Amino acid sequence: MEEGAEKELENKKTIEQQEQQQHFNNNVKVRACDMPLNLQNHAFRCAFDLLDSMPSKNRDTKRLALTLKKEFDSTYGPAWHCIVGTSFGSYVTHSVGGFLYFSINKVHILLFKTAVEPLHHS
Repeated sequence: MEEGAEKELENKKTIEQQEQQQHFNNNVKVRACDMPLNLQNHAFRCAFDLLDSMPSKNRDTKRLALTLKKEFDSTYGPAWHCIVGTSFGSYVTHSVGGFLYFSINKVHILLFKTAVEPLHHS
């Protein structure tokens, strides 16, 4: 491949990535947050990618919740909880730095962490 053609291909990929990022940014709305930015972005990317892979008329919210929970448990340690839907109420206690409530289009996602303490048997 010629150098000019390689450069053109790289520029095209960069433009596609920028357009995808802009589409991503336009569709994500943070509703409430107590979480570092890198964890927020991880949650956004996981949710966006999974929602993007599902047909819009048949969104599997349980699968999205389970996938996010498992991803955060394995990456950041237990105990993460995830609620996904288009209409729900909640009131939760969370660990410091472990709370994110956001939406992508009309799907709302609540992701939060609680402390895991060993049980003390008498």
